[in-house]
Amino acid sequence: MNLRFDEYFLDPRVVRRSFDKASRGYDTAAVVAREIDARLLERLDVVRMQPARILDLGAGTGQASRALKQRYRAAQVIALDLSPAMLRASRRRQGLRRRFQRAAADAHRLPIRTGSIDLVFSNLMLQWCHDPDTVFQEVRRVLKPQGLFIFTTLGPDTLMELRRAWRTVDDHIHVHRFIDMHDLGDALMRARFADPVMDMERLSVTYPDLDTLLRDLQACGARNIAQGRLRGLTGRARFQAVRAHEALALREGVLPVSVELVYGQAWAGEPRPKRQAEPEFRIPIQAIGRRGRHD
Repeated sequence: MNLRFDEYFLDPRVVRRSFDKASRGYDTAAVVAREIDARLLERLDVVRMQPARILDLGAGTGQASRALKQRYRAAQVIALDLSPAMLRASRRRQGLRRRFQRAAADAHRLPIRTGSIDLVFSNLMLQWCHDPDTVFQEVRRVLKPQGLFIFTTLGPDTLMELRRAWRTVDDHIHVHRFIDMHDLGDALMRARFADPVMDMERLSVTYPDLDTLLRDLQACGARNIAQGRLRGLTGRARFQAVRAHEALALREGVLPVSVELVYGQAWAGEPRPKRQAEPEFRIPIQAIGRRGRHD
């Protein structure tokens, strides 16, 4: 099964424009993304490798690119993003000595030589891709034998409070669709990755109110850009109905919002020998049950 869903299709041109608009204030608003960046980088602590060439896929303003260059000082780091404006904003993260390269390109068509990358690092990029199968195939193509692909994305329970509230108002798409990690694991196997492992972490992020949440999402480039979204302005009455929904009620003075954080890791090449002790957070995708529809 291909993971492209027409109702939720994301036009890369619209995605690019959304993040171009968000580039100026992105670093101020992207508090959650920075925290997830740090958590994904920590997972490299248990990986024994000294990569010569690293691709930061969906690099944004270059926070992870700089951290990767500091971690692997001898490596060439390529910061690749769909948004040229985000890459321009990454200039301030460039050190005098530990510099990374920048490339504006689509993850579905990587302008990188086959078998030339040791490590592909990707934080919160995949949910903005209209065809994850193609992205995984491209990542597999550019990796060297025994190269590593490590990534995060968002799972279906992300923003579930907002999704539930909107579903009581109308049938239009107001919240982006996020793909179940079991389906992503299947896609990794279709792309001929070896030893794919997936796991998930649930986070709760609090906001003062709904308006602050919506402003932060917009400032991070996380706009509703699905093909099936409601075009034009949303009426005041609809917004008032959403605000009144019990799923968005304040609890102890704050609005808790769910984030389902999905981690993935896989190797290029044949399955690797089993180790004596595997980290507890890694779950073989075959052991993960599929979920039904989400509210």
